[in-house]
Amino acid sequence: MIDGFRESTESWRELLLDLRRRGLKQDPKLAIGDGALGFWTALREVFATTREQRCWVHKTMNVLNALPKSLQDKAKSHLHDIWQAETKAEAGAAFDFFVETYGVKYDKAAAKLVKDREALLTFYDYPAEHWKHIRTSNPIESTFATVRHRTKRTKGCLSRRTGLAMAFKLMMSAQRKWRKLDGQNRLPEIIQEVEFRDGLRQLQAAA
Repeated sequence: MIDGFRESTESWRELLLDLRRRGLKQDPKLAIGDGALGFWTALREVFATTREQRCWVHKTMNVLNALPKSLQDKAKSHLHDIWQAETKAEAGAAFDFFVETYGVKYDKAAAKLVKDREALLTFYDYPAEHWKHIRTSNPIESTFATVRHRTKRTKGCLSRRTGLAMAFKLMMSAQRKWRKLDGQNRLPEIIQEVEFRDGLRQLQAAA
């Protein structure tokens, strides 16, 4: 954990390089996050082979904010049809339907979705047991909210050093309530780069 300036590329690069310095020698298999450009730019520089998954919760909010309120409930349901689809092909069809339905009148909303199409559907290449964990960054957001709430209340009362120490302690306390990853037995397969398609392991051809 480090402090940074407005989630800039430079701040994220410093954090990722520090991870490498402290022992993370191999590129992580997958990174999940919102649309913060600084993070993704730095990730591609430091861990070039790491795959990207955009957060569906953040993306849904961004798209809906570009639509009239009268359409938001219906549009939200259509967005859910994408990431709740059983297969990537079905998700692609639901994706196209959304763009065709709303893109003519609300091109900005459709553009927000289209620009991250590939990164929004990455999760289909991972075990189905992991989908609930990797489609969104929300599992960590409650921890960040706790830290943000406390640091705002003490703003101006802490030095940089004590502020980081307090944030670290809050995160260590919060992690005790985290639930374990479903499908932990699948992790060795991910590390070994076993192929998954639509959440299912693919049979390897005999040599």
